[in-house]
Amino acid sequence: QVQLVESGGGLVQAGGSLRLSCAASGRTFSNYDMAWFRQAPGREREFVAAISRSSGSTYYADSVKGRFTISRVNAQNTVYLQMNSLKPENADVYFCAARFTQSFRTTRLEDYSYWGQGTQVSVSA
Repeated sequence: QVQLVESGGGLVQAGGSLRLSCAASGRTFSNYDMAWFRQAPGREREFVAAISRSSGSTYYADSVKGRFTISRVNAQNTVYLQMNSLKPENADVYFCAARFTQSFRTTRLEDYSYWGQGTQVSVSA
Protein backbone atom coordinates (compact mmCIF):
# COMPACT_ATOMS: atom_id res chain seq x y z
CA GLN A 1 0.00 0.00 0.00
CA VAL A 2 1.00 3.56 -0.70
CA GLN A 3 -0.46 6.36 1.37
CA LEU A 4 -0.66 9.82 -0.17
CA VAL A 5 -1.38 13.09 1.59
CA GLU A 6 -1.79 16.34 -0.33
CA SER A 7 -1.27 19.83 1.02
CA GLY A 8 -0.78 23.37 -0.22
CA GLY A 9 -4.22 24.17 -1.53
CA GLY A 10 -5.96 27.43 -0.73
CA LEU A 11 -7.43 30.61 -2.11
CA VAL A 12 -5.44 32.72 -4.55
CA GLN A 13 -6.25 35.60 -6.87
CA ALA A 14 -6.28 35.05 -10.62
CA GLY A 15 -2.75 35.35 -11.94
CA GLY A 16 -1.28 34.12 -8.68
CA SER A 17 0.62 30.94 -7.84
CA LEU A 18 0.30 27.94 -5.56
CA ARG A 19 2.52 24.95 -4.94
CA LEU A 20 0.83 21.69 -4.06
CA SER A 21 2.71 18.94 -2.25
CA CYS A 22 2.00 15.24 -1.96
CA ALA A 23 3.79 13.22 0.70
CA ALA A 24 3.99 9.48 0.12
CA SER A 25 4.59 6.66 2.56
CA GLY A 26 4.35 2.92 2.75
CA ARG A 27 6.43 1.69 -0.17
CA THR A 28 9.59 2.65 -2.04
CA PHE A 29 8.59 5.98 -3.54
CA SER A 30 11.11 5.82 -6.36
CA ASN A 31 9.36 2.74 -7.77
CA TYR A 32 6.22 4.73 -8.56
CA ASP A 33 5.19 7.07 -11.31
CA MET A 34 3.23 9.98 -9.89
CA ALA A 35 0.49 12.22 -11.21
CA TRP A 36 -1.90 15.01 -10.37
CA PHE A 37 -5.56 15.01 -11.32
CA ARG A 38 -8.32 17.53 -10.71
CA GLN A 39 -12.02 17.25 -10.18
CA ALA A 40 -14.88 19.71 -10.07
CA PRO A 41 -18.21 18.88 -8.38
CA GLY A 42 -20.34 16.69 -10.61
CA ARG A 43 -17.57 16.18 -13.14
CA GLU A 44 -15.14 13.41 -13.92
CA ARG A 45 -11.64 13.48 -12.53
CA GLU A 46 -9.23 14.88 -15.14
CA PHE A 47 -5.53 14.44 -15.73
CA VAL A 48 -3.28 17.42 -15.04
CA ALA A 49 0.34 16.23 -15.05
CA ALA A 50 2.52 13.18 -14.50
CA ILE A 51 6.15 12.38 -13.80
CA SER A 52 8.13 9.19 -14.12
CA ARG A 53 9.85 7.63 -11.16
CA SER A 54 13.24 9.10 -12.04
CA SER A 55 11.89 12.49 -13.14
CA GLY A 56 13.15 11.69 -16.62
CA SER A 57 9.74 12.14 -18.18
CA THR A 58 6.98 14.64 -17.48
CA TYR A 59 3.82 15.34 -19.40
CA TYR A 60 0.89 17.69 -19.04
CA ALA A 61 -2.68 18.35 -20.04
CA ASP A 62 -2.72 20.90 -22.84
CA SER A 63 -4.65 23.36 -20.67
CA VAL A 64 -1.81 23.69 -18.16
CA LYS A 65 1.29 23.43 -20.35
CA GLY A 66 3.65 26.32 -19.74
CA ARG A 67 1.94 27.29 -16.47
CA PHE A 68 2.15 24.19 -14.27
CA THR A 69 5.26 22.19 -13.42
CA ILE A 70 5.36 18.76 -11.81
CA SER A 71 8.48 17.67 -9.95
CA ARG A 72 9.54 15.18 -7.31
CA VAL A 73 12.20 14.68 -4.68
CA ASN A 74 12.60 10.97 -4.13
CA ALA A 75 14.76 11.43 -1.06
CA GLN A 76 11.82 13.25 0.55
CA ASN A 77 9.08 10.97 -0.83
CA THR A 78 7.33 14.03 -2.17
CA VAL A 79 5.87 15.16 -5.47
CA TYR A 80 5.00 18.78 -6.21
CA LEU A 81 2.77 20.71 -8.56
CA GLN A 82 3.81 24.32 -9.09
CA MET A 83 0.87 26.23 -10.49
CA ASN A 84 1.50 29.69 -11.98
CA SER A 85 -0.76 32.19 -13.73
CA LEU A 86 -3.80 30.60 -12.16
CA LYS A 87 -7.18 31.15 -13.71
CA PRO A 88 -10.65 30.84 -12.16
CA GLU A 89 -11.22 27.72 -14.27
CA ASN A 90 -8.29 26.04 -12.47
CA ALA A 91 -10.30 26.02 -9.24
CA ASP A 92 -10.92 22.36 -8.35
CA VAL A 93 -9.99 19.68 -5.88
CA TYR A 94 -6.55 18.40 -6.82
CA PHE A 95 -5.61 14.78 -6.21
CA CYS A 96 -2.24 13.08 -6.09
CA ALA A 97 -2.00 9.58 -7.59
CA ALA A 98 0.59 6.82 -7.82
CA ARG A 99 1.12 3.73 -9.96
CA PHE A 100 3.91 1.17 -9.94
CA THR A 101 6.25 2.31 -12.66
CA GLN A 102 5.44 1.30 -16.21
CA SER A 103 7.06 1.87 -19.56
CA PHE A 104 4.10 3.69 -21.06
CA ARG A 105 2.60 7.10 -20.46
CA THR A 106 -1.00 7.35 -19.37
CA THR A 107 -3.49 10.06 -18.54
CA ARG A 108 -6.22 7.59 -17.49
CA LEU A 109 -7.18 7.66 -13.85
CA GLU A 110 -7.93 3.92 -13.88
CA ASP A 111 -4.24 3.24 -14.47
CA TYR A 112 -3.36 4.70 -11.07
CA SER A 113 -3.69 2.46 -8.03
CA TYR A 114 -3.28 4.86 -5.14
CA TRP A 115 -4.91 8.19 -4.42
CA GLY A 116 -4.79 10.94 -1.86
CA GLN A 117 -7.87 12.62 -0.45
CA GLY A 118 -7.40 15.85 -2.34
CA THR A 119 -6.70 19.48 -1.63
CA GLN A 120 -8.97 22.35 -2.61
CA VAL A 121 -7.69 25.09 -4.91
CA SER A 122 -9.83 28.21 -5.20
CA VAL A 123 -9.10 31.08 -7.59
CA SER A 124 -10.85 34.42 -7.29
CA ALA A 125 -11.38 36.56 -10.37
